[in-house]
Amino acid sequence: MGSDNQASVGRPVRGRIVMLVDNGVNGDSRVQKEARSAAEAGWDVVLLGRTKSKKEQTWQIGDAQVRLLHVPGPLFRRRHEYRRAVLRSPLAYKPGPLGAYRRQKVKAWRADLNIRLILARQEGSVLGRLRLLVPRLASRLLDPWVTLRHRKTQALEKRRKEMNSALDRFTTSFWQKTMGDRAWRRLDPNLWDYELAYGKVIDELKPDIIHANDFRMLGVGARATLRARAQGRSVKLVWDAHEFLPGIKPWNPHPRWHIAQCAHEREYARHADAVTTVSDTLAGMLQERHGLKERPTIVLNAPDAEISPEQAAEPVPDLRELCGIGADVPLTVYSGAAAPQRGLDIMVESLPLLPEVHTAFVVLNTGSDYMRTLRARAEELGVDDRLHILPYVPHYQVVPFLSAADIGVIPIHHWPNHEIALITKFFEYSHARLPFVVSDVKTMGSMVEQTGQGEVFRAEDLEDYVRAVKSVLGDLERYRSAYDAPGLLDQWTWEAQAERLNAVYAGLLSDGEDRSAADPKPKKARE
Repeated sequence: MGSDNQASVGRPVRGRIVMLVDNGVNGDSRVQKEARSAAEAGWDVVLLGRTKSKKEQTWQIGDAQVRLLHVPGPLFRRRHEYRRAVLRSPLAYKPGPLGAYRRQKVKAWRADLNIRLILARQEGSVLGRLRLLVPRLASRLLDPWVTLRHRKTQALEKRRKEMNSALDRFTTSFWQKTMGDRAWRRLDPNLWDYELAYGKVIDELKPDIIHANDFRMLGVGARATLRARAQGRSVKLVWDAHEFLPGIKPWNPHPRWHIAQCAHEREYARHADAVTTVSDTLAGMLQERHGLKERPTIVLNAPDAEISPEQAAEPVPDLRELCGIGADVPLTVYSGAAAPQRGLDIMVESLPLLPEVHTAFVVLNTGSDYMRTLRARAEELGVDDRLHILPYVPHYQVVPFLSAADIGVIPIHHWPNHEIALITKFFEYSHARLPFVVSDVKTMGSMVEQTGQGEVFRAEDLEDYVRAVKSVLGDLERYRSAYDAPGLLDQWTWEAQAERLNAVYAGLLSDGEDRSAADPKPKKARE
């Protein structure tokens, strides 16, 4: 068992925790802090994530071990995408590269025939020209035929991705009605790819606690827990729900993806022995949706109040130096995930109306399609010299790094998930003592109005956004003084949250009862 292992400092560990996440760990401050703090509390921690490389990667976060696993994706495409559609599109080539190959092959053939004809003319060879008549005629006849079939193949692939035909809607509904929550097996078999990559590794580690982050890993963790118990081992499952799945903007545009993820989550939520989440509002929604016996424990994704000596020794990059500006230049900053629903475009559109202001985006992928679009828009507006796109710094440097700015901006749009939580950057901006400009999403907008730490603007309203920025820049010290309120920042630290999480772990192993977090027959979930 994990409890028989020794920690790296030689002390007996309290038990082994295997944490699961479906990303590369770097850039996910929550799981990094969970792993480090749990190891510091005496647990033997192994954090399993995924890598795009075919080779497993390993490193340490404090005393916690990180292992990134390769997740092959042969099930990413659904079964029907591998079959020919003889009735639906009889002229299409079979799925795969054949259509593109045939199209390119004919082009190459015609190019070769053209060069051969040129050479025959240069040589004055009548016989050579005659020999080319039949193949040239054949290539002219074959070219439009192959082009047609290739076009039909592309159209079929597009329809299969969109799946918006009456037949597609019927089959999706059929699997939902006949299989219920088990329908994800048909609708998104790619979820099995995660199981097959992670499952064996978890079994070999023999954990005492499995901590599954978010909805994809919930099923992986639940199945590992069931296998362990079938072998007579006592294993507890913690589900860390980062967001309300029915309320997210789907990461994948395939119409079956979101339906499948929701069904997968509903099937396995009842197997969790404890549930943690990021806000009280979300805790109530999860409890109602999944029929949880106990309200989930709130573990905010707050920044560290203290960092380790080795982390403190690393120099923090200078935000203003990276932007090439002095201390007196107004600087707004956005730090975090970058996507259209995050509303970053309004910050670019505002720059012509705020002629002295510079804007920095601190994002994971500085070269993403979205970032390129925003940079191109800044060039169109003639303000690209005032837009700065910068990469992430380590999570323990985020607060001092951002503190060089004047305003922290959260311009997110109105999506159900955006309304219900104080997100990571809210706490990072707060500890950086940045005045806020935040859109009028429910929870964050209300908190900023309550504390006086910034201004709230109407989401997607450029004029109101400009008003809010000007208001804050006009009296920065008044907004910063909100952080002097006794105890305000003390409650928003990871150290306080880590105590809550550690209490969850300890409570699960403190008694021998199998305490399920959900009723055996949960209430019917609402989409």
